[in-house]
Amino acid sequence: MTEFFVSEKWYYFIIAAAACYLVGCFNFAVIISQFKDRDIRKVGSGNPGTMNMMRTFGLKIGIINFFCDALKGGLPVLAVYFVFRNSVFAGTNVVVADVMRYFCGLFVVIGHIFPVTMKFKGGKGIASTLGLFWVALACERWWYVFIGLGVCLLVFLYIALSEWGSMGSLLGVSAFSIWQCVEFFAEYYGILKNGWVILCFMLVLVINLFTWIAHHKNLYKLLGGEEHRTSIKRMISKKLKRS
Repeated sequence: MTEFFVSEKWYYFIIAAAACYLVGCFNFAVIISQFKDRDIRKVGSGNPGTMNMMRTFGLKIGIINFFCDALKGGLPVLAVYFVFRNSVFAGTNVVVADVMRYFCGLFVVIGHIFPVTMKFKGGKGIASTLGLFWVALACERWWYVFIGLGVCLLVFLYIALSEWGSMGSLLGVSAFSIWQCVEFFAEYYGILKNGWVILCFMLVLVINLFTWIAHHKNLYKLLGGEEHRTSIKRMISKKLKRS
């Protein structure tokens, strides 16, 4: 392991934040909907994200959009993992990649929710957040990718049964967050008071909070019984009738 001196390489954080924010600004829902000769921001809930794409264009387009946004969240995380996995912060045993994975992931999510390219009115960041957690946890152990897939499938099943898309998505993000915090707790049990370890937990928490806050209107509507329902059964039924 090589030592990483923040006093010498502080600018890495600025470059990573700027690059990941710009990646987050790239909105696949808007691009895909334009290929369909529509603007997803002007139909349905108006949200340029997976759920509105699914309701507007069907299950297939929604799934394509989900994986595009998930890759947007996951690929930067994977890139910084390989760059920093063999480095530790100077004077500690804290792996730099553990901080940078979620530091970069946070700025992708911020870019998705508040994109400068769309006057700071973007999506709600669920697919990108699920993608970044999925990949980040797979960096811990490669076979976690299959457990992550299982979590995503459970989210899909919950939405299919309950038709509450926003709640299912938020529960998925929370499950991934708890999972990662347990991993960090086990890895750094003896040095939990270290500043870098605390930052690891804080970054996971902040990412989680961003997605919940972005859905505050959905939660109000859900409590008031006015939330848009996401009927996957109806989508599949329409698809079968067309075929």
